[in-house]
Parts: sequence; structure tokens; C-alpha cells
Amino acid sequence: MEWDVVDVKPIAPLALRVQFADGTVGKVQFEPSHLTGVFSTLRDPIIFQQAYISDGAVAWPGDLDLAPDAMYTAIKAQGEWVLR
Repeated sequence: MEWDVVDVKPIAPLALRVQFADGTVGKVQFEPSHLTGVFSTLRDPIIFQQAYISDGAVAWPGDLDLAPDAMYTAIKAQGEWVLR
């Protein structure tokens, strides 16, 4: 699918650079206020740095992942996806 993530790289605290199968590149930025519930583990910089790709989605240890289709839509329109 065009929204499959093919590359992910942490670029700053709480920020990722992602590239999709169609070549689209953009940024995912987490606001600290979004890091609640299942996302609270991402407050730990060591865990955040462990981002990887699983079945076309950005994922972290512990079965935590992001919806690649929503990420793609936001990045295609605005160049970034800010999670608030």
C-alpha cells in the first residue's frame, strides 16, 4: 500500500522521520500531552529510540504502533503529523 512505512528514524526527542512506500517523507511529532495510557512508555527516551517498522507501521516494543493510513494522510497534506 502507498501508506506502508518503509523507513523510520528518531530525529529529536518525541519526533520521527518517516518514509512511505510511494516516496512521501514527513515528520511525526508527539506532544507530551499525548503520552498517556499505552503511549506513556514513550516518555522514556530509550524506548522512543527503539522505533521500528512492523507490517508497514511504525512500532515499538510491547505491541505499540501507529496507524500508518492516518499518518500518511496528515503528512501528505501538511508534511507532518502532530499527535496531541
